[in-house]
Amino acid sequence: MTTPPSRDVTQLLRAWQDGDGVALQELTALVEAELHRLARRYMAGERAEHTLQPTALINEAWLRLIDWRNVSWQSRAHFFAVSAQLMRHILVDHARRRPRVSQAVDAKRVSVEHALELSVERSSDLVALDDALSSLAAADSRKGQIVELRFFGGLSEEETAEVLKISTKTVQREWGKAKAWLYYELSRDQAGE
Repeated sequence: MTTPPSRDVTQLLRAWQDGDGVALQELTALVEAELHRLARRYMAGERAEHTLQPTALINEAWLRLIDWRNVSWQSRAHFFAVSAQLMRHILVDHARRRPRVSQAVDAKRVSVEHALELSVERSSDLVALDDALSSLAAADSRKGQIVELRFFGGLSEEETAEVLKISTKTVQREWGKAKAWLYYELSRDQAGE
């Protein structure tokens, strides 16, 4: 799969921003494959019986993007970063709305192997990651943005640097620190601290 040329996407984004409806149609055709890649990447981390499919995730993200009339699109990387962020929020909102099993439910005997399979709850992992990322962003917004762009958006270090208007070296340094911070926070949460 080839990614759309940055210059073409940026020009179409600016034309769309200026009210050109044809530009939106061309943009949709040009970025569709990349949005599907992002959606598949997100959905790969979800449980097998998840009720959202990649296409539904893309459609929901598109609906939200189209409503953003006053966005000043900087570049292709900026567009995909916003798209990735929207997809993340859609999945987290979906996970938070999902009903939880009450502790009053009768217990059933199962094998240890089966219990381990059942205990893998990716939606709660996504919520925990979102909570940790929100804490990171509150403590250091730039690190939060870098995680959002790199991990969720799938942007390269260079694209992340372009969106944030910082050097690639700064992205590399902050990315390392952010990963360590998130690892610590998520490990603490799992340990029940």
